[in-house]
Amino acid sequence: MSEVKQLVKDLAEEHGREMESLLPILQGIETREQHISQEAMVEVARELNISAAQVYGTATFYSFLHTKPLGKYVIRVCKTITCMMHGKNQIIKELENVLKVELGATTHDGEFTLMETNCLGQCHKGPAMLINDTPYTELTPEKVREIIMQYRNEEIHAN
Repeated sequence: MSEVKQLVKDLAEEHGREMESLLPILQGIETREQHISQEAMVEVARELNISAAQVYGTATFYSFLHTKPLGKYVIRVCKTITCMMHGKNQIIKELENVLKVELGATTHDGEFTLMETNCLGQCHKGPAMLINDTPYTELTPEKVREIIMQYRNEEIHAN
């Protein structure tokens, strides 16, 4: 049995095989695999006895689920009007410049994925971003460069 097939089977055992189990199963796959592959979606459809189109529709509907591999560090920049008024566009330009990647893409080394997201709940301290589960607020281009350097330095010391 393939690793993905076993993972889906285990998650179905844990969460059940009803339609309301679909989202928790997809979240479990995302947590374990960092994305939901086509193979995983087909296995979920088989396990829950629903169409692959239903699984794909759910997996692509939610912004916190991903069907393509992401970087080790996922940077989500708040795209609310409040953060935009506080300079969100400058922050995105700086991140694109520092990471040498466009919004929505992953760096060549697979370390960083740059995305926009809906409200992070930090509008009073905007512009804001989230790197994995760590929030950063009151961003400036200089602060962004420092934060990215810290992550890169951690990677150098970890290897």
